Amino acid sequence: MLSALARFSVRHRWWVIAVWLLAVMGSALAAHTAGGSFNNDLTLKNTDSQAAYDTLRERYPELSGDGMQVVIHSDSGVTSAKVRAAVTDAVTAVRDSKDVAVVQSPYGPGPSMVSDDTRTAIATVQFTERAKDVAKESVEAAQKAFAPVRKAGAQVEYGGAVLQGEHGPSGSEAIGLAAAVLVLLVAFGSVFAMVVPLLTALFALALGMSVLDVVAGVTTIGTSGPVVAAMIALGVGIDYALLVVTRHREGMHAGHSPEESIPIALSTAGRSVLVAGATVIAAILSLYLIGIPFVSALGLASAITVAATLLAAITLLPAVLAVFGARLDRFRVRRLRFDHGAGRVSGWHRWTGLVQRRPWPYLLASAAVLIAMALPLFSLRLGTADNGSAPKDSTERRAYELVAKGFGSGWTGPLVVTAQFGDEEPKAGVKRQAAALRTELENAEGVQEVRPPRLDGTGTTAVYTVVPKGSPDDRSTEQLVHRLREDVLPAAAPRAEAHVGGSTATAIDLADRLGSQMAWFIAFVVGLSFLLLTVEFRSLVVPLKAAVMNLLSVGAAYGVVVAVFQWGWGAGLLGAEAGPVESFAPVMLFAVLFGLSMDYEVFLLSRVREEYLRSGETGASVRNGIAATARIITAAASVMVVVFGSFQLNDQRTVNLFGFGLAVAIAIDATLVRLVLVPSVMAILGKSAWWMPRLLQRFLPHLPGEAAAGGTPHLPLRVADDESPLTEDRGRSEQASQPQG
Repeated sequence: MLSALARFSVRHRWWVIAVWLLAVMGSALAAHTAGGSFNNDLTLKNTDSQAAYDTLRERYPELSGDGMQVVIHSDSGVTSAKVRAAVTDAVTAVRDSKDVAVVQSPYGPGPSMVSDDTRTAIATVQFTERAKDVAKESVEAAQKAFAPVRKAGAQVEYGGAVLQGEHGPSGSEAIGLAAAVLVLLVAFGSVFAMVVPLLTALFALALGMSVLDVVAGVTTIGTSGPVVAAMIALGVGIDYALLVVTRHREGMHAGHSPEESIPIALSTAGRSVLVAGATVIAAILSLYLIGIPFVSALGLASAITVAATLLAAITLLPAVLAVFGARLDRFRVRRLRFDHGAGRVSGWHRWTGLVQRRPWPYLLASAAVLIAMALPLFSLRLGTADNGSAPKDSTERRAYELVAKGFGSGWTGPLVVTAQFGDEEPKAGVKRQAAALRTELENAEGVQEVRPPRLDGTGTTAVYTVVPKGSPDDRSTEQLVHRLREDVLPAAAPRAEAHVGGSTATAIDLADRLGSQMAWFIAFVVGLSFLLLTVEFRSLVVPLKAAVMNLLSVGAAYGVVVAVFQWGWGAGLLGAEAGPVESFAPVMLFAVLFGLSMDYEVFLLSRVREEYLRSGETGASVRNGIAATARIITAAASVMVVVFGSFQLNDQRTVNLFGFGLAVAIAIDATLVRLVLVPSVMAILGKSAWWMPRLLQRFLPHLPGEAAAGGTPHLPLRVADDESPLTEDRGRSEQASQPQG
């Protein structure tokens, strides 16, 4: 199937390229006309924070939307006549703005929101909708109304849930591409060969991102979606093309014409790419099973761009290779080098042989290193970093620091407590109960302040603003939320239906939900990958080995992420702030990393299996397989590491964490796992690595183009005068130079 598709693309190369150009331009036009915006949908069904929101929507519709804090600061005092008049005029102007429900002046009526030193004040703008539904123009109009306050000599900053900046390209992508160019030049030694993977990846990225914009118009995708999807697409796009181009160059070096070599490359390396890419997409889309829209949408964004890279690898890439033809290795920057074939013994052969001679010490040493790196994982704390981790030059960060200094860090994310005392209760009794509940809330450990309760129109429901002593992402605030729900509210208001909500409580519920579902999600993804590799390799042992090794490499990456981003070890070097690990990051990282690790597993073991089916020798097949793939796996991993690593230059902590985790995991997987663990384990297992019960063998489906015993789905190999085919170990006989079926 892939070979036929490759031959079609080769014959109609210019038409294929033209169709891709039209697709990219058409999708870009569709994104421009029908594309949507990116917003965070933190709706969490069956959680206490969602119940609090439902109560607000029913009893206090004017308070059910999300809000924006307007922080005013003046060294000469915000109570001066000039500043006060400007703020009062701004509040009056915002009250009549579209989508605005309530505006609370810092000077009253109601509780004052002026700091004790009178240098900082907070005005609150409450919108009619939640953040994902608030029009961007409405937020900008409210901010514009406060612009005259700056002319009065005060500093004005903004914070709150409605400020959801889309995390688009930041310039780090260009640095990642420049680094990838250098890696590809070193790997291929040719300018043309370097250009092909980059060109294919950029086409796929352009198509995927435009489609993502269109999808954002019909469903809600988080603000981190575009940059995370771009990061993954850029890495895997170059990676997949690099694997296919390498196999194609081997075929040409073995004496094939480009028209013959391209279908061979697609039916071997292309097939590995297709299996690995399908695993990535399946793993990412499995996030829908968790049932959290925010996380599922991030998975959908990444799956769209990965699907675009797969489509480019099997259609556009063969066409581009056909255009370059025999000139693919023109403009060399170094001499071409191959590490296998024609009886050649390379450094990769010698290294693998060294590991095979003493497999147990290498296995135990590498496993010990991975386990040690994974140990910090046991102190993992999920959460959502507050605006104290926002970019230093952002208005959210400045607003956070002004509020924390003037009022206390708890005011940067206060809790909302709702209590329904029952419609049958007399109003006087409700007021007494509401006042008593306020007293109990004030006395709770970890509470800084509780504002007087506000009763609804029926006089049966009260809403409280509870200010924690700690910041929104502090562990003490998380403990306070659980304490209020489990101890304080049931004891203080046993007959009331009480809930704890607000953005801080929602973030805590998100972390709790994801933490409780991580184990079964990981089991599902591992099981899915196990089944796919069982069908691919016709073995039960190899998929089991792959699952264990991938869990070790992902666990080690998790441990390093915890050490840096939660403990703060070296966080300053990355420009990051210590805090909880973003709650969605572990499941998202696992889905992506487990799929990406399968790239190298499939690519390497497919080559090992080819050699084993030809020779039946386990040791030689592993040595030849690693020699044939180690250089390219190292190059592919290097490309991913520099691309993912370049996202450390992004100013968003979430993106930093995600890019760092991906880069570390890929580096670990391509070194310790592929070059040490795989040869040592395969040496210990021997032929039992390929064991499969005969009864099960009969029931397994066969994938298209699957290798059968005695050969692989290659075209007849044409051998050059001075080289034997690089796809086989031909060093033992003169007959090796004859064409093989």
